Amino acid sequence: MLRYFLVVFFLASVFLKNNFAQDNGAQNDTVEITVIDSYVTPEKPHTFLLSFYTSVNCKTKVVIDNKYTYPVSDTLIDSHNLKLDISSLHFKRKEIPFYILAEDSTGHVTKSDVNTFELPSDVKIEEGDSNFLLLCLFGAAVFALPDPVFVTGPQGNYFSLTKEIPLISFRSKNFVYPYGYFSAEYSYIFKTDRKNFLRIGYKELIELPLIEYLSPGVDFFTDFKGYNGISGEVSLGLFRILNTFTIYTRYRYNFKPGESGSQFNEISIGLYSSFFSVYF
Repeated sequence: MLRYFLVVFFLASVFLKNNFAQDNGAQNDTVEITVIDSYVTPEKPHTFLLSFYTSVNCKTKVVIDNKYTYPVSDTLIDSHNLKLDISSLHFKRKEIPFYILAEDSTGHVTKSDVNTFELPSDVKIEEGDSNFLLLCLFGAAVFALPDPVFVTGPQGNYFSLTKEIPLISFRSKNFVYPYGYFSAEYSYIFKTDRKNFLRIGYKELIELPLIEYLSPGVDFFTDFKGYNGISGEVSLGLFRILNTFTIYTRYRYNFKPGESGSQFNEISIGLYSSFFSVYF
């Protein structure tokens, strides 16, 4: 019965997410933002030149590197231009992200896709960037930590370690989390006959208020010795750390179709990040 509940829950979550995305899309698409030019002049003083159109008259702002916000248009117009001297700004990398905020006459605010511009070669970046490799190594070490898992089933209770790697992710409109992703996962269960498991699965991410997300998913697994089955799962993204990792908790139900007593349950806590994922 539990397996059927998980299947129904997964399908219902996908249906709700699609409806939610369509509703949000109807709102977010009310203003289309089309970037025409975005670059920094090579001559000094280095100036960021930005021009774009909005599908309706809007007041607009630009947010650069997630920390600098500048008004572009203070009145309701559809053609927007900005010339900004960036000599006094401080950056930690050469390729700088930015996005546009457009407010229409009703007060509705639309956020554009994230775009980037490149700094000229003679622009100095902050010294902290010299520790970029060390930061990457630290992030990779944290990301490599396995997740602890409590396993329970007809044969008893066990402890397990597992590590999931998001392989292919699908971009969402807000760029915080992907719409969904395919993953590979390896698990090791201690003190049991079936110790090694490999899983390949797909997960959806539904962003929610108060917490980060709800994530239903389904996996196909094998222990490399003929024990092959299906897993249904649901995860809750609780909160973010270092703006890169998300602490989550997960419940998963595993079973081998057609084999009675093959089911077992897992409850885990871990870190989610799509840092190493290939995006589409």
